[in-house]
This record gives sequence, C-alpha cells and structure tokens, in this order.
Amino acid sequence: MHYKDCKQLLGTELPIIQAPMAGVQDSVLAIAVSEAGGLGSLPCAMLSPEQLVAEIKLIKAASTKPVNLNFFCHEMPAFDEQKQLVWQARLKPYFDKLGIEAASLPAGASRTPFNHATADLIEAFKPEIISFHFGLPGNDLMARIKSWGTKVLSTATTLKEALWLEAQGVDGVIAQGLEAGGHRGMFLSADITTQVGLAALVPQIVSQVKVPVVAAGGIADAKGVQAALLLGASAVQVGTAYLLCNESNTSQLHRAALKSTEAEHTALTNIFTGRPARGIVNQAIKELGYISETAPDFPYASIEMGKLRAAAEKNNSADFSPLWSGQNPTGCKEISAGELTRQLAEF
Repeated sequence: MHYKDCKQLLGTELPIIQAPMAGVQDSVLAIAVSEAGGLGSLPCAMLSPEQLVAEIKLIKAASTKPVNLNFFCHEMPAFDEQKQLVWQARLKPYFDKLGIEAASLPAGASRTPFNHATADLIEAFKPEIISFHFGLPGNDLMARIKSWGTKVLSTATTLKEALWLEAQGVDGVIAQGLEAGGHRGMFLSADITTQVGLAALVPQIVSQVKVPVVAAGGIADAKGVQAALLLGASAVQVGTAYLLCNESNTSQLHRAALKSTEAEHTALTNIFTGRPARGIVNQAIKELGYISETAPDFPYASIEMGKLRAAAEKNNSADFSPLWSGQNPTGCKEISAGELTRQLAEF
C-alpha cells in the first residue's frame, strides 16, 4: 500500500506523520513519535530564534530518526491600525468584563513567515524534512532548502493547490480534508466553500499529481489510516488524536473540552487569528460569529484574542481559548505518543 513511496519520502518505518500543532506540543512529542517509527513534527512558526535552535538541538540529542520541521509561509499584511481599533471596539464588552486595558495591547503578532534569517538558523542541522502551511516560500528559499538534501512537503486543500505545489517542486503533498483541526492550509483562495472532505479530496489529488500524497483530516484510528491508504494516499497525518497523549502540552482546559461532549461540535472560525481554523465551539465563537468580517487579517486578530484568552484562563475558563480539534476526537487517548503511533499502524 504505497510503503515504498512512504519510505522514500519520509524515511520512516510507519506511514504516520504527527501533525505539527503549535501551542500544544514541543520537541518531546515529536521525538516520541519518531522513535516509535512515525514522523514526529515540530511546529516552528511561533518559536523565537533561540527557542527554534534549542528545540532542534534537543531533537538531535535524543534521536537519529527523521523529524519534520513545520513553518508558515503566509504573506504578512501591513498592520492596519484602523481595522484593529474596529476589532477592539467589537471586543470592548469582554475587555471591560475581564478588566483589560486596550492601551496595554502589543502592536505585533508572533507568527512570522519562513525567511532567509530562519534558513540561516537551521541550515547547519540539515533537516530531513520541512513542511509548510499556507503555500510555499519564494523560489530562492525553495532552492536553498533543496540544496541541503531536505524533502519539502506542503498542504493543499484543493486540487488546484496540489497542482500548484507540484509545479513548484514539492516532494509530497499533504491533502488536508475539511475535517482537520487547526488552521486550514488554503492559500490560492480565501473562499471556504472551496474546501472539501478528505474522501473527496484525496482521490482527486492522487489521480492528478505524480508526487506522493499524505492524507490529513479526521483520521483517528488504524481503520481510518487504512481507508486513507486505500484511497491512494502514501501516508497519513494525524493531529487531534495526539492531543491527550502524555507527551503533549495540551492545557487542562483544552483536555477537558476534548473529553466532553462539546468536542462533538467543531467549526471553522477566523476570530482567533484572522484565518479559518477548526476548533471546538465555545462562547467566543458563538457570540462573535464563526467567520467575522471584523476580524483583522492573519495573524493580527490574535493580539486582542490572546489577551482575552489569558485573562479568561486565569479564571479557569476556556470561553476565549482556541480549542483546536478535528471533527473526529474519538481517537484521543491518554497514553504515550509512541503507543498511539504503533496503534495507528496496526492494520
């Protein structure tokens, strides 16, 4: 079932990639998955230069297995003060309730797209695999990464995106179905009606591209993995199922939501960051609207929402927390990530 493709692409024993999940994991989860025979992933988009180097050094010290470094490569829009003020006005009732001063807000956001400065930091480590979200970096950066012998993956949410990625020279395409938790990797269109489910997306992409395809979205157990491989995928990427694992940093509030019936209702929303992402529906999503026209462009919506989240979480409330989760939380298990990885491959 495409194991040859998987071994050539990933260099792993098992066709399992642990999805990079910023905010709920670090190198510990990535190491555990890679040591179990899958491909662990380190989300790098929100790490400082010092943190990035430190995390890679921890990985290299703990494992000789391949690990995927994941970066964002969004177009960084200019900071729009007027749009930010409109957003702050919309959120004022919540600020007042939680005792937050708008004047105390920072004027920047902590998600920087991949650039040459980042490449300078990681070049010495010769990463085996780098994956991107929101498209790809420029041709000069792609050529530089390829010169290291690094394999490049990126996310496609439509056939059009998959074909574009292949034309730019990726080694594999991650087909992200609508079921997937966290940010949509969409980049050729902002229209969420273009987004389709995994069972429809994977066969379309497999039939049109020559590079290996990785299926992502709603895969929670070995049967789901097998189904994705039967659809033509060479490997799968699993995120939500790892959220309760011993090695994840998922907060207690997020863990509680995942274990409750609330996890049955997820939705795409742009209110937390400015880009559509799937999470468990909470008070903020219900009251601010799933897709808000008022929310500033990614990543600036997170400035205010981050403040609200921090204040609410101090009161043991997840009302303003982005509780990222896919549509199938049934695979979440409070076990080691290594054990989960092996279970996913038992078919």
